Amino acid sequence: MPKKESKDTELMDKVVRLARNRGFIFPGSEIYGGLQNSWDFGPLGAELKKNVKDLWWKMFVHERPDVVGIDANIIMNTRTWEASGHIDGFNDVLIECKDCHERYREDELDGGLKGTCEKCGTKAQFTSPASFNTMFKTNLGPIESDDNVVYLRPETAQAMFVDFPEIARVSRKKLPFGIAQIGKAFRNEITTGNFIFRLREFEQMEIEYFIEPPKTKENWEKYFNQWLKEIRRWLKAVGVDMERIKEVEIPKNERAHYSGRTVDIEFQYPFGQKELYGLAYRGDYDLNAHEKSSGENLKYRDLKTGKELMPHVIEPSMGVERTILAILLSAYTEEEVKTAKGDKEVRIVLKIPSIIAPYKVAILPLSDKPELRKIAEKIRIELGKEISVDYDATQSIGKRYRRQDEIGTPYCVTIDFESLEDKKVTVRDRDTMKQERVKIEELRDLLKTKLT
Repeated sequence: MPKKESKDTELMDKVVRLARNRGFIFPGSEIYGGLQNSWDFGPLGAELKKNVKDLWWKMFVHERPDVVGIDANIIMNTRTWEASGHIDGFNDVLIECKDCHERYREDELDGGLKGTCEKCGTKAQFTSPASFNTMFKTNLGPIESDDNVVYLRPETAQAMFVDFPEIARVSRKKLPFGIAQIGKAFRNEITTGNFIFRLREFEQMEIEYFIEPPKTKENWEKYFNQWLKEIRRWLKAVGVDMERIKEVEIPKNERAHYSGRTVDIEFQYPFGQKELYGLAYRGDYDLNAHEKSSGENLKYRDLKTGKELMPHVIEPSMGVERTILAILLSAYTEEEVKTAKGDKEVRIVLKIPSIIAPYKVAILPLSDKPELRKIAEKIRIELGKEISVDYDATQSIGKRYRRQDEIGTPYCVTIDFESLEDKKVTVRDRDTMKQERVKIEELRDLLKTKLT
């Protein structure tokens, strides 16, 4: 076991280092000493993040006739959070070391109140547990008062419930149908860390899937299991290592009081098996709560019969940053290869699925001579109309290949002096390192086929 833990820690260090060095993710506000667990997504990270979100939207909104999307406001009327129970119940239990004053969530410290402070090593010297609301509070308008208090949303779900009657009206969807949203959420976490795993500012990809009030347990479980399959399909699509995935049934005494069933999709991170996604059957709790609080009718009205009913909800919830961390950990690969001289060396490869890779193709002129640059630039412009491309003319071709391997670029296109004569280029595959000579006029169609 110690050897495995050592390897896992080493993997995490390598992924964090690569993410920093290659421009995926780096500390935020670093010139001012940073901000605790604040991370910015650099040029490659921003592309990867966008590609992940675009693929999610494509799979779960564009390809499904039963799901529509929204983009709701981050700041909502405070009564939203009163009705949903967040103001009274969105709390963590805080304990503090009496010696060094480090604060912890009680459930995350080994041994709880009887544990040892991870910072100073003091054993069982903690304050009594205190409730701590994790919503970020701010003020709306120039005058600070209790009447002007608002909150940054701690989740994206509530807007989908509050807007449900409007969305049902304008979309004219029949039950069952879903509402999807990707957006920022904010939680004033007591403890953060493990790179981008637990953040105070993060993005969620969520769906509220509305179904008719089920007559039997089998009715809602049918939809629940369908969404469980969809989550598995998604994980495979983005290249998450399925051997690291575990589906955990949450027992009744540990899940939310309104949940009829909750399954946590957990991933074996280097720091332990932790939640990646959640799937919950929320019943009709949320719509009922908002209808009661607002006094407005939030029931679904059947388009043909005019009959009203209160739908129940299945909720698949996915975190963007946790997804990216799972992708990077799954994709990071070290391989021993032979150099052109016959020596052995280790190449680092991010085996990210091409559909979410930051760059799909790298254009590499063998030299910076004007005649090669002219061909390379023409290819870059042509391919760049449809896909993300990188152009790199620095250092040896071998070093450029290694650089593209490290950032997960599926294909490299090399323009050499023979290209001036035969009008062909060399296409190199990231994973196999195999190379093939291709006519320039056929390059676009060939890459389009490979990247589909």
